[in-house]
Amino acid sequence: MGYRVAVVGATGAVGREMLTTLAERNFPADEIIALASGRSAGNEVSFGEKGTLTVQDLATFDFSKADIALFSAGGDVSLEYAPKAGQAGCVVIDNSSAFRMDPDVPLVVPEVNPGALARYGKKNIIANPNCSTAQLVVAMKPLHDAFGIKRAVVSTYQSVSGAGKEGMDELFNQTRAVYVNDPIERETFTKQIAFNVIPHIDKFMDDGFTKEEWKMTVETKKILDPDIDVVAQCVRVPVFIGHSEAVFIETKKPIDAETARKAMHGFPGLIVLDHRADEGYVTPVESAGEDAVYVSRIRVDPTVKNGLVFWCVSDNLRKGAALNAVQIAEELVAKHLKKAA
Repeated sequence: MGYRVAVVGATGAVGREMLTTLAERNFPADEIIALASGRSAGNEVSFGEKGTLTVQDLATFDFSKADIALFSAGGDVSLEYAPKAGQAGCVVIDNSSAFRMDPDVPLVVPEVNPGALARYGKKNIIANPNCSTAQLVVAMKPLHDAFGIKRAVVSTYQSVSGAGKEGMDELFNQTRAVYVNDPIERETFTKQIAFNVIPHIDKFMDDGFTKEEWKMTVETKKILDPDIDVVAQCVRVPVFIGHSEAVFIETKKPIDAETARKAMHGFPGLIVLDHRADEGYVTPVESAGEDAVYVSRIRVDPTVKNGLVFWCVSDNLRKGAALNAVQIAEELVAKHLKKAA
């Protein structure tokens, strides 16, 4: 007997990707339920190549009729409905930042800290990390295990899909406007994104960092190791899909490019494609639609003792959101959540 799985925010970019991923990976579900706001109720969404689903109204849905709910409708929606779902016996896997730093909610990347799932029952809520954090910790985990990472400095180059469909539409419309000499209109981003980069994602905090940068720091510590020092600069770039990161690490043990490659090689969800030649690295274009985190440009940082630099790229809608959520659900049903016959 399979599971009943609800997808909250099914009409959004990540929600649609969740449905596609559930279909592609043949998740053991007897029923998939698409949920969204009342204004979307009655519309249809694609369930991969398996057909379409009629969207139901989240506000009136009885979560006791679902075993697992994948949430991707924003923090406010999660704060309102995730606790209700959990209290109804439905296990929530939430893609927002609402519960990530709650000590009673595990923050999980299955390749990195699957054991944290054992604590899901405290609130029946599991948090999915920020998209930029998810790919970072997958790349860092084998290096941390082998060499002990003390410090990480990260510069991100994040695609507009991280801001949802509205962000993608804004890049498209602004790019078109540049070519036809129309006025540049902006609603989603703080400055023009077409042919530009914006060193600002999410709200500014009192110390001058943005909330996106804070998330990368505290989430990496919670998932990987609280003793790792992490500092980030997050930048929005005019790319539709795929986040990239330049990562500078310092380790406790000696490290070089070859030993780093050996440590990363074969780690689940991680592909090393690193050739010191033209086209010998992965860019966001190649990562779009792929499940893996790709690592390239591995080299020693000569400015610090035991330093390494690398480049990592991943499809933020998949590993950064939908895929990671579905992988959490797969680990949950395999190891923790047993369906009654």
